[in-house]
Parts: sequence; structure tokens; C-alpha cells
Amino acid sequence: MSQDSTNQAGEAQQLQLLRDKIDDLDLRIGELISERAACAQQVADVKNAHAQGDIVYYRPEREAQVLRKVMERNKGPLGDEEMARLFREIMSACLALEQPVKVAFLGPEGTFTEQAALKHFGHSAVTVPLSAIDEVFREVEAGAVQYGVVPVENSTEGVVNHTLDSFMDSNLKICGEVELRIHQHLLVSDVTKTDSITRIYSHSQSLAQCRKWLDGHYPHADRIAVNSNAEAAKRLKGEWNAAAIAGEMAADKYGLIKLAEKIEDRPDNSTRFLIIGNQEAGPSGQDKTSVVVAMRNEPGALHDLLEPFQRFGIDLTRVETRPSRSGNWNYVFFIDFSGHVSEASVQSALKEVGSRAADLKVLGSYPQAVL
Repeated sequence: MSQDSTNQAGEAQQLQLLRDKIDDLDLRIGELISERAACAQQVADVKNAHAQGDIVYYRPEREAQVLRKVMERNKGPLGDEEMARLFREIMSACLALEQPVKVAFLGPEGTFTEQAALKHFGHSAVTVPLSAIDEVFREVEAGAVQYGVVPVENSTEGVVNHTLDSFMDSNLKICGEVELRIHQHLLVSDVTKTDSITRIYSHSQSLAQCRKWLDGHYPHADRIAVNSNAEAAKRLKGEWNAAAIAGEMAADKYGLIKLAEKIEDRPDNSTRFLIIGNQEAGPSGQDKTSVVVAMRNEPGALHDLLEPFQRFGIDLTRVETRPSRSGNWNYVFFIDFSGHVSEASVQSALKEVGSRAADLKVLGSYPQAVL
């Protein structure tokens, strides 16, 4: 037998041994997933047996704790986030055995908000696209869906005012957050004449996120803002002289071609989304709290608002100002800070802020984004 034949035989033998090991591991993994799913069904049985009102199957604080442990225990070679995403899907499928989660998002299908919803709840969740942020709030309040996913801020373009304004009139609670890395692509359809593009559709924030790239590559094309990137993608099938800026999901959903990839001006461009629902999340160990505060229009009002947080050692992560609907030149403050309302220091700070404010509303305490 030649040396080449000997090497080939040795390689085949080694590969067969490894494949046999993989088959054995797959068998054990499958058995463990089935065992976990059966345990999830038993959890549902226990909850049903002891129910004294509405049964809560989805516990955001519990899921955050599980995913954090997965990442802490991970020894590679898969990355921590990749391992957590695998467990996210297992948890999603197991939760669906208890009760499928129904989630509304800012549509249509193919938006970054849908991507955020699937990242947070997994692909076993039932997702419902809606055409406006206030519609998402209304569907959750009406009980047509259990949760909603809405964008709240972009690292490049700042806050989404429609989301903040919707909280002013809503009693819904924030029970989670999702951070999504945003990659924008220039998309065309199979009928597009790429050398004759005269209009580019996208959401206004996406157009702003790609402003410099557009100035350099399509300075004379009309930039047309629409309700969502997915809507921009849907428009292309009938227009030979148009392109759209949208993400990977929209490209796949509507069968479009990426003429240019990752055209966002900032390589660290990301968007934060909030999960809204009727339930309050318990402490997970790494939490945020969001509040909205209306201050009296008087000198030193901002200092009075912020001073208690500093004194009680609470880290503010975001402070946004919006005009109040109660009168001209009055403002409300949206504040995010680290901690949970169950913590003594948070309670003390909020008590003092409440005594100084015209109004204080806790929007929710929730786990910090894991993925």
C-alpha cells in the first residue's frame, strides 16, 4: 500500500471515530432537551394546579438568570453569546409547551424590531406585526397579545420620541430590554437598474444613520422616509430606479439583493428596544429601572431631581427631556438607572424624588439586556 493510501485510510478512520462520537453526543443532547421540555410541562402543571388568578408563564428575571449562568459556565470553543443564543431557542421551545408567547412588534415583517423580538423571545414565539408604536401599546393593553417590542433609542440618532410619548398615556410596564447591533444594507430588486438609481427609501433614522455614505455614493438621489425599513424593502419590486436601506431580515424576507453591505456611518451603531407588558419583573441581580418625572417649573428643579440619586449612590444610565402636555415650557424627564425598585437605596431615592416632583411614575424594573 502506498503512503498516500495509508494516509487516506488513517484519515478516514479518525473521521469515522469523530463522527461516531458526534452521533453519540447528539443522542445525549436530544435526550436532555426532551427531559428539559418534560420538566417545563411539569412546571405548567404545578402553576395550573395552584392558580388563583391569571397564570404567568414567562418570567423575564428567571430567563435572564439562566442565560447569564450559561455564559458564565461556558468554556468554549463557542463564544458566550453564541452559547446563550442556543439556550435561548431551547427555552423558547420549552416555554411554548407551557403557553406560546404572543408578541406584537413594530412591523411590517422584516424590521429590526421583529429581529429584536425574536432575539429576546426566540423563534417559538408568535409574532404579530403592527404599523405603529402606539398600536403596539394598544394591543398589549387590550390583552390581544401578552407583550410588545418597541424601539427606544439608537446609539447614533438618539431616542425614539414616539415610544417615550406613548408611555405618558399608558399603564404598561417595561419588563425587559434588547440591544441589537444594527447593520444597514443598500438593497435592490431583480428589476432595478443599478446605474439609474434616483430614489432611496428607508426609515428616517436609517437614512440619518447612513447620511455620510449616501452623500458620498448617491448625493443626487432623493431620500424618501417611510414608516419602516421593511416597508421600504417592499416598495422595490415595482420600481426599476429605486433602492432601499434595510437589514438582513428584510433582504431575505422580500428576496432582495445587497448592492452594498454595512453602509452605516458608525461601525458601533446599535439600537435598544423595550419589552412592554402588564406584569412586573422581579429582581434578577442585574437590573435597570425606568421612571418618568414631571418637575415643577422653578429654579433648581433639575438639581432637586438628580441630587437624591447621587446621594444614594444610584448610577443614572440615561436622562431624556420631553415637553410636558400640561403647559408651555414645562418638561418631563425620562430616567433610566441601575437597580431594582425592590432595593432599599432605590426606594429611598424615589421617595425623595417623589416628594420634590409634581408627578413620578415608575415605568418598570427589568433585567439588563443579556444578549
